[in-house]
Amino acid sequence: MRTVLQRVSRASVSIGGTIKGEIGSGILCLLGVHPEDTDADIEWLVKKIVNLRIFNDEDGVMNVSILDHGGNVLVVSQFTLYASTKKGNRPSYIKAAGPDIAIPLYERFVKTLSDALQRPVPTGEFGANMQVELVNDGPVTIIIDSKNRE
Repeated sequence: MRTVLQRVSRASVSIGGTIKGEIGSGILCLLGVHPEDTDADIEWLVKKIVNLRIFNDEDGVMNVSILDHGGNVLVVSQFTLYASTKKGNRPSYIKAAGPDIAIPLYERFVKTLSDALQRPVPTGEFGANMQVELVNDGPVTIIIDSKNRE
């Protein structure tokens, strides 16, 4: 699994002009699924996200996790995170998992994250044409790939 995390003041995802999910202060999580991803990738990535210290403490140092911050996480599926741009100018997405593999893993990721945060996790809609709005706070943007654990 590959994710782009952005610390945000606020974020929302809309489909056809209707807001599907939104948060105030927290993390926008764009999530891509690879065909070889497993539940072990989900567990590792969720643990990493909820414990990542990217929020400021009282001294202005990034030393606070989303668990301690109390903010929310908005998850948006994004297969384009597995784009290959090696040949030509048109990206190839063959490294992204197809819906038959990606949807169940995406849903388990959201459930596992919700359980870890002990609150609901708003989402977009897998496979939909979505519009994402955010105010990146910092800016802070972190890229994590579950296959690069070492």
